[in-house]
Amino acid sequence: MFVDRVYVPEGLAPGRGERGRWPFTVPAVAQLLEEDLAFTRPVTFLVGDNGSGKSTLVEAVAESFKLDAYGGRLARVHGRPDPTKTPLGEVLRADTTRAGARMLAGPRKNKKGFFLRAETAFDMTENLGGVPGYWDEDTSRMSHGEGFLTMFRAMFDAPGFYVMDEPEAALSFTSCLQLVGVMHQLGESGAQVVCATHSPILASTPGADIVEIGDDGFHRVQWEDLELVDHWRRYMSNPAAYLRHIVP
Repeated sequence: MFVDRVYVPEGLAPGRGERGRWPFTVPAVAQLLEEDLAFTRPVTFLVGDNGSGKSTLVEAVAESFKLDAYGGRLARVHGRPDPTKTPLGEVLRADTTRAGARMLAGPRKNKKGFFLRAETAFDMTENLGGVPGYWDEDTSRMSHGEGFLTMFRAMFDAPGFYVMDEPEAALSFTSCLQLVGVMHQLGESGAQVVCATHSPILASTPGADIVEIGDDGFHRVQWEDLELVDHWRRYMSNPAAYLRHIVP
């Protein structure tokens, strides 16, 4: 692994006035100002509903390891000529392992890291196929799902620090299962993955640590106890119980 925990140092914590502004009003972010978020397993999922703050957290985690919140490779920026950090990324810091410290201090060719976010990954599949250091296939001619899987396999091919924000956005059920296989293999190979998702399929990756994010902040939970999993189970067994509140 490369990162043991992320935290906000006391000297960088926002003042009382700033804490009344986004994103510090988000319960999970407010909790992170008071306590660290530890990473105890090679694969960690941040699971929550839209607006829970999971993407805000995962962007800042990426930035704490010198990855651009826009998305892309470690120590290399694409898409933004003058990148600026997110508000949480400005103050969040990472405690790295020895392997993480060596990677950050070493030459660029040894830096293995990538931040994939759904909003910018589409642009990457359109523009980076055939670019040296990325992938050989012309992903602009593939479906979004095929392009995403090609990107995963090409960019997550060695032990490194990999951060993802809702990678399931373009994936079908079977493609999500394939990504589960990729993530599990990464964890077994010595890589570290931190992934924000609302996919119960991805969160079921064997051996993964799951952090549920919601109105009460963040806490660790077993897959079968996730609120997300409970809702999917109920919906699949009785859609009408939910749809009667949506469709007259």
